Amino acid sequence: MRIERTRFHDTVLAVVVAAASVALFVLYTPEEPLAEEGREADGFGAVLVVLACVPVAARRRWPLAALCAALVPQTSLALLGYGPGVAGLPGLVLLYSVASHRGLAVALGGLLASMTAYVVGTVAGPARAASWSDQLVVAVVLGAVWGAGRSLRLRRAYLEELRDRAARLERAHAADTRAARAEERSRIARELHDVVAHHVSVMIVQAAAARKVLASDPELAGEALSAIEHTGRMAMTEMRNIVGVLRTDARAELGPQPGLKDLPALVEQMREAGLATRLLVEGEPRPLPAGVDLAAYRLVQEGLTNSLRHAGSGATAVVTVRHKPRELDVRVEDDGTGGSGVSPRSGHGLVGIRERVALYGGILSIGPLPGGGFEVRARFPLKDGQ
Repeated sequence: MRIERTRFHDTVLAVVVAAASVALFVLYTPEEPLAEEGREADGFGAVLVVLACVPVAARRRWPLAALCAALVPQTSLALLGYGPGVAGLPGLVLLYSVASHRGLAVALGGLLASMTAYVVGTVAGPARAASWSDQLVVAVVLGAVWGAGRSLRLRRAYLEELRDRAARLERAHAADTRAARAEERSRIARELHDVVAHHVSVMIVQAAAARKVLASDPELAGEALSAIEHTGRMAMTEMRNIVGVLRTDARAELGPQPGLKDLPALVEQMREAGLATRLLVEGEPRPLPAGVDLAAYRLVQEGLTNSLRHAGSGATAVVTVRHKPRELDVRVEDDGTGGSGVSPRSGHGLVGIRERVALYGGILSIGPLPGGGFEVRARFPLKDGQ
C-alpha cells in the first residue's frame, strides 16, 4: 500500500515537472539569438522536454537510471540548439533523488553524470558559450541540490540509528526487567521456604512429642500444643510480612530482618522443640552487611531445621560463629545419624542456602562428618572495616 502511494506521488510529481518544464521551454525567449544554428521552441523540442521529465516517475525506485535516462533528451536539447545547456528542472529533481536515496558512491556518480552532461551540451552545442559567471552559477546550483539530497539522507540515517538504538535499549530494559523479576521470585521463594520449612518442622516435632505423651502426661502435652500454637503464630506473622510487601494495595507491617543477634532466640526455640542445641561465638562481634547478616542467620536456621528433622532423637547440634578479621565463619554440626547415608538431607532449603552464600562470594560446604553426624558451614569474605 505504501509503495503504491509512493509511485502515485512520483507520477504526479513527474506530471507537474513536465508541465512546468514545457511552459518554461515555450515561454523562454532569449533577448539575442543564441546562434545561427539555434532553434526556436517547437513541437519536437517540447517532446524532448517531456521525455526528460518522464523518468521522474521512477525517481525513488531507480534514481540513478532515471537520472541517466533524463540526461539523454536534456543533452539532446542543448546539442540541437534549443537552449544554453543549463541543467533543467527534471535533472535537478533526479539529482536530488539520487543523492537522498543512494549511497555516497552512487550519489557522486550522479553528480558526475550531471556535470558531464552540462559540459557536453555547452561545449558541443551550437549555442553561444556562456560566461564563466554563468557556468559557476550552474556548478553551484548542481552542488547545492546534491548537497541538500545528501543532507536529507544523512538525517534519515541518523534518525534511523536513533530508532534502532531506542529499540535496543527497550529490548535490553525488557531483558533486565525479566531478569530482575526472576531474581525477585527466587528471593521470595527462598524467604518463604526458610520461614515455612523451619516453623513447620518445629511444629511437626512438637506435635509428635505431644501425641506420645498425651495419655501419660496431659500437662506436658498441653505445653507442647502451646508451643505449636506459638510457633504457628510466628510463622503466620512472618508470612504476612512477606506477602504484604508484594501487595500494592496494602501496607505491610515491616520490621528488621533477622540476623546473628537473633541466634540465641533461635537456639532456644530449637531446644524447646527437642533438639539439644549450643551456641558458640568466637572473636569480637562487629557490624555486618545486612545481606551477609541475613544469609548467615538463614544458614543457621536451615542447618538446625535439618538437624531437627534428620539427626534423630538424642542428637546434639552445635552452632559456631567465628568473627575473623576478614571473614565470617558460620558452622552448624550435629552428631546424629544424618551422616550414615540414611537421610541425604537435600532439598530446596539447601539450594536456597547455596544461592545466598554464592551471592555474597562465600564458600559453602555441606556433608557428613567423618566420625558421624552432619555439617553445614559457610565462610563469608568481609572487606576491611566490616
